[in-house]
Amino acid sequence: MLSSLTFSLLSLLILTTPPSQALSPSTNDPATVCIIGSGIGGASLSYFLRHHSAGVGQIRVFERNGIVGGRMAIVSIAGETFEAGASILHPKNYHAANFTKLLNLTVKKPSLSSSSIGIWDGKRFLFKTLRSDSKFPFVQRIVSITNSILLFVRYGLSLLRMESFVESSLSRFLKYYESFESRPVFETVDEMLKWAGLYNITARTLQEELIDVGLSPLLIQELVTVITRINYGQSLSISGLAGAVSLAGSDGELWSIKGGNWQMAAGLLNHSDVELHLHEEIESVSYIGDYYELNSTKGNSYACQVTVVATPLDELNIRFTPPVSIPERKLQHTHTTFVRGLLNPVYFGLNAISEIPELVGTIEDPDIPFSSISVLKQHNEKDMTYKIFSREPMADTLLDHIFSTRRETIRINWAAYPRYNAPEVFAPFMLDGQHLYYVNAFENAASTMETSAVAAENVARLILSRFSGQVPSSSTNLKSSRSDGEDFHLDL
Repeated sequence: MLSSLTFSLLSLLILTTPPSQALSPSTNDPATVCIIGSGIGGASLSYFLRHHSAGVGQIRVFERNGIVGGRMAIVSIAGETFEAGASILHPKNYHAANFTKLLNLTVKKPSLSSSSIGIWDGKRFLFKTLRSDSKFPFVQRIVSITNSILLFVRYGLSLLRMESFVESSLSRFLKYYESFESRPVFETVDEMLKWAGLYNITARTLQEELIDVGLSPLLIQELVTVITRINYGQSLSISGLAGAVSLAGSDGELWSIKGGNWQMAAGLLNHSDVELHLHEEIESVSYIGDYYELNSTKGNSYACQVTVVATPLDELNIRFTPPVSIPERKLQHTHTTFVRGLLNPVYFGLNAISEIPELVGTIEDPDIPFSSISVLKQHNEKDMTYKIFSREPMADTLLDHIFSTRRETIRINWAAYPRYNAPEVFAPFMLDGQHLYYVNAFENAASTMETSAVAAENVARLILSRFSGQVPSSSTNLKSSRSDGEDFHLDL
């Protein structure tokens, strides 16, 4: 799947250590930790284990692909790079913000947005905002204000109620950044959510939650649906918490890392001094007594006192001895299609390409073949790069109908998120009664880069407290404090 992706600079960030045939570790030595998966969950876990304790020994990270980053990846089109997987970060993603500072990565800040959006029902645009190609900030500002007025005229005070619902959920989530003195270590996702006051909104659908807070049916069926289809590829039946996270993903101050968000995972692994095994998939994990034996597709065996699964188990075939039990769930596949070419205005019932909004979102209708189409880059008037999200693959015949010209097409099938289904049931952080852990158990609450990091920090603390009796010092904890009414000062 990843063979079509183009990456750079990896060799400068990560050194791959040749695998070694490991024997049973001595219980007197520092703990050897094996992590399956090199995405943001596995990379964050490596960092937190090193950051919170000096008692962790060797950390081995296994990645079945030839590149780190998991569901963070980039593609290269017309000499430019674009996010192919997890692409956006919220202003209140404090772990990600601190990782970015720690690794000296460059933030790609959002420009003043005057991009137009349109809501497509398969036959016509139900709503469109204004589009401006002006480069003057003053003109962009005027267009942005006008579009805000247009949104308010259509959806009224429901927009403020939606914002209040999102802010309420985010304020509860911020409890996960509190000091260790006030924040316990959680053994289950259920207790982690209940402690923050978020559990109840995982038991009801987003639609139920939004009706209760007084959103209008028009806003729910149009704008909210567009957002959930873009961010999670799913409908209003997702849980309230996943929905709140999805709506937060429409914030105007979103950011990313210049050159690709995957660099965050690569940098954290390098910073944590791990032994990285690329192109090595773990086939079985067996508890021997004092340690776990991991067997890989390369015929290698590794002994680890602690083993952590930091990748979704739902579509993997790892054999566990003794067997482990987790709730069955389906993953929502998001088909991401990049097209360099030009949209066909006739397909949208329009006369000119300039009339097509830069972001085309869609309502929930099985006959609409895509969730969204957005302009990533305008190379010139007749050459643009687009990103399409869809639940099913986009066939060439369909693309030829939607586009008047196609110069380049790249397709990626992501097993992107859990298929949310309220009330949610959660896998445990501890897969057995010993030292086998599962970071991705938290994904059934919400799946983002930041929620993966939050879950990884909790699992790191859980490992340290259970394996060695160490309680990580709050002096090394991520801290945030208000410097004024709105801004947060972040300090490592």
